Amino acid sequence: MTPTHPRQLLTPAMRGVLDRIARAGRPPLHALTPQQARAFYESSAHVLDIAPHRMARVQTLAIPTRDGAQLAAELVVPHRGAEAGPPPVLLYLHGGGFTVGSVRTHAPLCRHLAHLAQCAVLSLDYRLAPEHRFPTAVLDAFDALAWLRQAAAGLGLDAQRIAVGGDSAGGTLAVVTALQARDAGWPLALQLLFYPGCSAWQDTPSHRRFAHGFVLEAETIQWFFRHYIDDAQREDWRFAPLLAPDWTDVAPAWIGLAECDPLVDEGVQLADALRMAGVAVDLEIYRGVTHEFIKMGRVIPEALTAHQDAARALRQAFAAGGVAASGR
Repeated sequence: MTPTHPRQLLTPAMRGVLDRIARAGRPPLHALTPQQARAFYESSAHVLDIAPHRMARVQTLAIPTRDGAQLAAELVVPHRGAEAGPPPVLLYLHGGGFTVGSVRTHAPLCRHLAHLAQCAVLSLDYRLAPEHRFPTAVLDAFDALAWLRQAAAGLGLDAQRIAVGGDSAGGTLAVVTALQARDAGWPLALQLLFYPGCSAWQDTPSHRRFAHGFVLEAETIQWFFRHYIDDAQREDWRFAPLLAPDWTDVAPAWIGLAECDPLVDEGVQLADALRMAGVAVDLEIYRGVTHEFIKMGRVIPEALTAHQDAARALRQAFAAGGVAASGR
């Protein structure tokens, strides 16, 4: 039976988080300037997150782009057995509506995935809007993958086993990067996608149902996109990957969605599009939680479950060697 109000879907722990957010009375991101929003997101990003795992290696890198910029990135390598060879690597693209977020805001998540999956994670500070509008972030993500393919061996990584991943806007970038890698003939082991944005216009039932009071506000989504892209560009598949003309031979996907998230419907649509093209998809919908839940592992048990599920998908994909992932 459908609940009379979507809030009834929430787990008690998730409802408690939303109540705490409401009591704090902080202004929503869309009421701030981008600079204020970034500072707020940075300061609050770890409040509900788990403590970061200790890594065997943490390395700050500078990745060149096609236009001469240098992107900051952080490579983390977990402790592994002495007999282990070069680790596979996940290129991770953080969420934040293309406007906020950084390597720092997602460091605990990236380190936990590295620990659980026994792989390296390269987390990228792609350039943010409004200073750098569409398609800069798309180009930065692809340039980082191109660089990683060439630099992996020198960094002690397995260049034959690379995956791409991200959450929210970073998930969008990961999907687009996987499509571009397919077109370039570059095999990828996996697309690891936490609640990716996939549609040009936010008009699905879940966008209406969870528009207010579920962490990601409808006004905030439009605020992000106004800073990132012109409306005339919204039907470019590099912004709205559901509009991509061909999904065949793209890397397999693990997709983790939140039930009470405006983006859940388009995540399901993405899984359907991939499956229709014959791409292997593992879809998980975590019940009773909202957008951003994967960074709430201190209080939301489903976050830790999602981390474990994602890491299992990475281990399985890397164990397959990655070569079969592209169908080439």
